[in-house]
Amino acid sequence: MKTQTAADRFAELGHVTRLDIFRYLIKFGSNGVPVGKVKETLKIPNSTLSHHINRMINVGLVHQRREGTTLYCVPEYGALIELIDFLKDECCINE
Repeated sequence: MKTQTAADRFAELGHVTRLDIFRYLIKFGSNGVPVGKVKETLKIPNSTLSHHINRMINVGLVHQRREGTTLYCVPEYGALIELIDFLKDECCINE
C-alpha cells in the first residue's frame, strides 16, 4: 500500500463521526447495514451521513450496494487489513 493511500484512509477515520460509522459497519460483516439503520442507530442526519459515507467510499473504506429500494453500506475489510498490515510492516520493528 502506498503511504498516501494509508494517510488518506487514516485521515478519514480520524474524524469521530466517520470512525463511529466504520466501527458500526464492521460489526455487521460483509453483508452490510441498511443506511436507514446506520442513521437511526447513530442518530446522524441524512445529509451528514451521506457526506461521511461518501468520504469513506472515496478512499476505499466502504462501498454501497442496492437491493430493491434499500441501500446498504458495506465495510471494505480488505482496506482495513491493508491498513493493519501497513502499520505492522512499515511502522513497527519486528523482533
